[in-house]
Amino acid sequence: MLTLYINHHEQHEDDRATGQPAEVANQHVGHSVNKMAASATLHCLAGCAIGELIGVTVGTVAGFAPHQTVMIAAILSFISGYSVSTVPLLKANMPFMKALRLVLVADTVSILTMTIVDNLLMLIIPGALNKNLGNPIYWLSRCISLSAAFIAAYPVNLYLLRRGKGHALTHPHHAHGDM
Repeated sequence: MLTLYINHHEQHEDDRATGQPAEVANQHVGHSVNKMAASATLHCLAGCAIGELIGVTVGTVAGFAPHQTVMIAAILSFISGYSVSTVPLLKANMPFMKALRLVLVADTVSILTMTIVDNLLMLIIPGALNKNLGNPIYWLSRCISLSAAFIAAYPVNLYLLRRGKGHALTHPHHAHGDM
């Protein structure tokens, strides 16, 4: 849908609403794709972070080894990421299985990118998973890893959006048209 929108604007010599040349109108479309990619990435980050934080909390409190904690966090990251994306579609009256299938196709690459980057950094940062959750080292590590996950996933989401995939698949189905 987004691809059709972009192609539609690229075919016109001027933007009828503003009288601007097509190049200027296309810059606005490009800007909106960048904005949508940032929004989709933040949405994904919120969903992933919920699972990551719960998984790391459980793993740390239970005394699991770092690799076990990462496995729990990664699994919960996908569950919470898919849940955060599925709920708006259900609120827009989409049947559950249809919504879930759409979300699996739309969000898997973004969630996978974030989960890999986040957990890799948490494993690499010395002591990040061995600290008490009240220790500032843990929270500093978490801020670094989630920020890096956002930075890594943004170009992935931008690439997908420019091809009418990723968040572009779910966007038209939201009750209010936006997340």
